[in-house]
Amino acid sequence: MAKEYKLRFLSLFENDFNAIVDYIAVQLQNPGAANRLIDDVEKSIYDRLQNPESFEPYRSASEHPYPYYYIRVRSYIVFYVVINDVMEVRRIVYGRRDMPKQL
Repeated sequence: MAKEYKLRFLSLFENDFNAIVDYIAVQLQNPGAANRLIDDVEKSIYDRLQNPESFEPYRSASEHPYPYYYIRVRSYIVFYVVINDVMEVRRIVYGRRDMPKQL
């Protein structure tokens, strides 16, 4: 029987995601692309929730109490950790940013 995981979003992720969606919808004037990104990110997270620890952890230069995992969604990377039976989604960042400084 597969382990069931709960899902939790940090406010940091929500702030990151809202800023990205607002930028695409308002600054780039492309609300359709913003809505597609929302759908793709949600689908990717819920798909990963089925087995979040079965992927290779992100190799970070700094130590963390829990290993970070990642999901690539278009040009963005969603970072999460697994704490017991909780998949905690922590950040979403543009894929070309300096990742060590983001975590």
